[in-house]
Amino acid sequence: MVRRLGDLEDAVMTRVWEWNRPVTVREVLEDLQQERSIAYTTVMTVMDNLYQKGWLRREAEGRAYRYEAVSNRAAYSAALMNEAWSVSDNPAAALVAFFGMMSAEQREALRDAIRIVQLDGPGEGTTEPGR
Repeated sequence: MVRRLGDLEDAVMTRVWEWNRPVTVREVLEDLQQERSIAYTTVMTVMDNLYQKGWLRREAEGRAYRYEAVSNRAAYSAALMNEAWSVSDNPAAALVAFFGMMSAEQREALRDAIRIVQLDGPGEGTTEPGR
């Protein structure tokens, strides 16, 4: 079961995903401090929690750690959508309602995704472009 990230977890992960490189607590702290007052220990705790939950991996560098994302935002978003859809008592109706909420740009992205992914069977997919 995928749990939605909390506000501060999301703020931290957004930076890690956008920077797309190993980061330190200090780097994330300094960027977050441009928006809010926050303590080093708070950011350190959040990043340790994200590591414990499997969202971040870390490597020791001296007395500190460098953290990097285990997966990207697209994978996180997809897992949330899949979780929400899988608990519906009427998946087809949930999809129709979801598609109805989409903007024209989102519907075009959906069309592109469908062209890329062709289902081979129940629950199986391929990402071979051009198939």
